[in-house]
Amino acid sequence: MKDMEAKIKRINELYHKSKSEGLTEAEKTEQTRLRQEYIASVRGNLQMQLDQIDIVDADGTISHLKDRRDAAVKKNRSMEKEHVRK
Repeated sequence: MKDMEAKIKRINELYHKSKSEGLTEAEKTEQTRLRQEYIASVRGNLQMQLDQIDIVDADGTISHLKDRRDAAVKKNRSMEKEHVRK
């Protein structure tokens, strides 16, 4: 967690510097990399939280949101492959 806090602090420093005096190419590259790492971390954390959700259907059955998502992804991939064959 401290690693991410340090990255956020650096992202903010680079943002403020970009507004006041501008960034070097190396700093722009660093800023882009740090932002991508931050976004990947947020997405990963959100996905872990969503994977913990259980859904109760109208008939009382319980299913995991992760299982539903995995099934939907599999179905979409199958449909994409079928579309490519045509």
